[in-house]
Amino acid sequence: MELRDYLRGLRRHWIAILLMTLVGAGAGYGWTLLQTPVYVAGASGYVSSTGVEDLGTSTLGDSLARSKVPTYLEIAGFRTVAEHAIEELGLSTTPEALVQRIEVSNPDNTTFIKVSAQGSSPQEARALAEAWIDAMKLEVDKMEGDGTAGSAPVTILPGDEASLPSSPSFPDVQTAVMVGGILGLGFGIAFAMIRTVSDRRIRAAEDVEQRTGVAVVGTIPIVPGLDDETRLVDPSTSGSTGKNGTFAVAEALRALRTNLQFMDVDHPPKTIVVTSPLPGDGKSTVACNLALTLAATGTTVVLVDGDLRRSMVATTMGLPGGAGLSDVLAGRAALADVLQRTPKSNNLLVLAAGSVPPNPSEVLGSERMHTLIDDLTKHATVIIDAPPLLPVTDGAVLAHQADGALVVVTLRKTTFDLLDKALDTLRKARGRALGIVLNKAPLRGADSAAYSYEYRRDYTTTAASDEVVPADLLTPAAATHVDDADSNGLVDEAPAGAPRRGGRRS
Repeated sequence: MELRDYLRGLRRHWIAILLMTLVGAGAGYGWTLLQTPVYVAGASGYVSSTGVEDLGTSTLGDSLARSKVPTYLEIAGFRTVAEHAIEELGLSTTPEALVQRIEVSNPDNTTFIKVSAQGSSPQEARALAEAWIDAMKLEVDKMEGDGTAGSAPVTILPGDEASLPSSPSFPDVQTAVMVGGILGLGFGIAFAMIRTVSDRRIRAAEDVEQRTGVAVVGTIPIVPGLDDETRLVDPSTSGSTGKNGTFAVAEALRALRTNLQFMDVDHPPKTIVVTSPLPGDGKSTVACNLALTLAATGTTVVLVDGDLRRSMVATTMGLPGGAGLSDVLAGRAALADVLQRTPKSNNLLVLAAGSVPPNPSEVLGSERMHTLIDDLTKHATVIIDAPPLLPVTDGAVLAHQADGALVVVTLRKTTFDLLDKALDTLRKARGRALGIVLNKAPLRGADSAAYSYEYRRDYTTTAASDEVVPADLLTPAAATHVDDADSNGLVDEAPAGAPRRGGRRS
């Protein structure tokens, strides 16, 4: 993977990263609410010698006091000092635990002793700091004097009274929230990287081409204007007339049409199978719209529904099902009688699936099917909507008889493993993959197409001129609506409706 893939992964999972960061910050704040607040108050004492009467004695006393400061700092941690403080304040704790809440220090070049005390409330902290100074004075009098107050030659005089702390020193809400947020951000980034590395779904055209060696010939965006009820796009849609984002789809289909036409300039594919690895990838919709787009250039196009198991072409094109391909192959109907012209294009003819046979694979792989395809190809470009490649073998059988197959995959859904298996199925059937079509690509976001359609104001499309359809492909009976074919009719092996007029296509 390259750096751009990781950056794309971060962009793709930015919501998860943001949520984890917020959860981490919230967890940090919640942790502070569960902690017992600790307040710190300070008190100071002045080490001084007693009985100073003149300047000389004062100088000696000051030197003596300075020499006593280190000793008094040690006395501050005595158990007996803690016992004095417990007795004075009436605390229910042990001397050892109380000593842990005290910190005693001496500012440089001074005879001051500062005591910082911790308490669960401001008042408790201040009282403990002042009581500790008093307890130290008592202990000094006991050790260096006769035990009475002020009997020691050097004593500790109380300094300024301790002030009440306005806020607790622990927990620090701001620090806890920042630490929690940073940890959450780290977990979010790690989550995004793991998902990016382990993600097997198709997300970019360059990854598909690098992995499979098959070119991506089209990227069809997903727009809210197309749904299960409306699947067709007007090929004449331009930047000024496109609605609900259908311009993007129409332009993508035109790009796909151009790629197919220039794939082999001298021998462009005339029989194209449109298939997919699994159902639900939108192959039927792509096949129908591609047929309309090709027909818009004036080319005669025949759209064949080769999915005899789950036909969708007639429904998508708004035509009756009834008799169709299977009936022609069974000899129950003539080709000219079942070809239907769609009102959406004068250059497009549709051959529905017809009755559902019990052996679709054998029917599609028959010599009659091969002859029918060759006969249609002599007069028009043939687009065949084939079943998915992985569930059944019908799609591979049809691809073998065509110039090649377009494999439609769903961006952000189809995995590379499924695509590899589908292409392998084509190769085993000696079919040719013309290219891969990425369907349902987002117009915005990390997985959006590398190009945009923001220049549609500057470009408009002109409607293609209509071309007269050859008379041998359509008779007046072709426009006759036939009843829906929901019954499972059996296909009898009978002579094909038309004699063979061409060899097998590569």
